[in-house]
Amino acid sequence: MNLTSILQNLHNNPLALTIRENELLFPWLETLHVLAITLVLGSIALVDLRLIGVRSLDRPISKISKELLPITWCAFVIAAISGAILFSSNAIGYSQNFYFLSKLFLLALAGINMVVFQFIIGNNLEQWDHALQLPLQARLAGLVSITLWIAIVICGRWIGFTLEPVFAVS
Repeated sequence: MNLTSILQNLHNNPLALTIRENELLFPWLETLHVLAITLVLGSIALVDLRLIGVRSLDRPISKISKELLPITWCAFVIAAISGAILFSSNAIGYSQNFYFLSKLFLLALAGINMVVFQFIIGNNLEQWDHALQLPLQARLAGLVSITLWIAIVICGRWIGFTLEPVFAVS
């Protein structure tokens, strides 16, 4: 099975058809997606701004991270599921959209940055709890993270302005 047939199958599945035919379903799903992304960006930004040294300098980084990580992951799961459902409604069109592909690429980079931070740079956050200025690697990870997430939101916003309908062959 090639990529085109996979995209056509997604485009033709009953859920995608329901989303395309119901004038309210897509906006509700998109609203859920945007709200979830807002929670992801907001919770990540609070951690990143502490890493960078811009705010919450009086709070331990390990505490901030532990408090916000569950919110981040829950919101990310909701954003990923709603995004996948939205994608299915026009899989062929999204797969050819520069901003959608850029968003996916940036999401992959943000994931790599997170893994590097969690398992290499910040694997022992407690050691930095009382430092006003964190190590350079931590500050760079925070700067890269917030930059990537802002770029993800920008690309996501531009998808709606640049997406052209592509009709699948049944």
